[in-house]
Amino acid sequence: MSVGPIAPTIIDTKDTKVTKRGDSPNKLSPKANFVLNLILTLAMLACVLPLVIVISVSLSSESTILKEGYGLLPKDFTLDTYKFAFSDPRSIVNAYKVTIYTTIMATIICLVNVSLFAYPLSRPDFKFRTEITFFMFFTMLFGGGLVAYYILMTGFLGLRNSLWAIILPYSFNSFWVIVMRTFFRTQVPLSLIESARIDGAGEWRTFTQIVLPISLPGLATVALFTTLGVWNDWFNCILFIDKPELANLNTLIYRALTSARMLREIIATMGAAGSADAAAEIANLPNETFRMALAVITMGPIVLAYPFFQKYFIRGLTVGSIKG
Repeated sequence: MSVGPIAPTIIDTKDTKVTKRGDSPNKLSPKANFVLNLILTLAMLACVLPLVIVISVSLSSESTILKEGYGLLPKDFTLDTYKFAFSDPRSIVNAYKVTIYTTIMATIICLVNVSLFAYPLSRPDFKFRTEITFFMFFTMLFGGGLVAYYILMTGFLGLRNSLWAIILPYSFNSFWVIVMRTFFRTQVPLSLIESARIDGAGEWRTFTQIVLPISLPGLATVALFTTLGVWNDWFNCILFIDKPELANLNTLIYRALTSARMLREIIATMGAAGSADAAAEIANLPNETFRMALAVITMGPIVLAYPFFQKYFIRGLTVGSIKG
């Protein structure tokens, strides 16, 4: 039995889309790419423009700002506001030292406490993880209030006029424990921990040499937000610190703005008493520009610290995208 010639198969290529070599099947179309870039550009400008305006106002003269308002470029450029702010540089330098010290100490202690607390809760072989997690979560819902907090810090712990009154409130955070517990549970394979145990590694060695190195994105997230919280804190310092040499940067700025406002409030009284020259001198002190200059002085170092953590955020976004 002979088989006849096989007829050639005709393939219709009219509706067949040929993908270029190297193109991703999820590649955006030019229109979608343009729209997304436009949205992200507008979002970036919404974040950057206020910062530019703050810097511009701080470099402008007070009289010009009062007449013409704010602008993207400095009006009547001057450094008088910064000279006025640094008229007593020792207080600002000391406030920077206090702020940097408390920020570093609180961040380190928070990372140690949170990681040591979250890691056992992420292990399925830890017996009381459910009960401890509930107790920790309960503290997020209910608190003792400001009066109990003040009595505890001053009466029982004796932390009045101590830098530990600024450090300890940020040394532990239940929310970050939940975040790190989830990170350990999802990004640290149990097979890796079991392999380390088979090789003879103890719990401390497994945690310090295996778990922590692959958990840098989560730790960097906790470190960044703890750093921001301590750096911007002024309430605890106002509440527990009376000595000027222990005041942090934000507290110093708060007191400077309060003093400037009080001086302006007595202008009318001084004018009514006949002290017109003194009232005019106080009226010429910078107000709006002074506020903006203090904002620039405060946010400078923390803005420069952000790029250090950025690469870990990127790793945190991609750490679970590839499974091997």
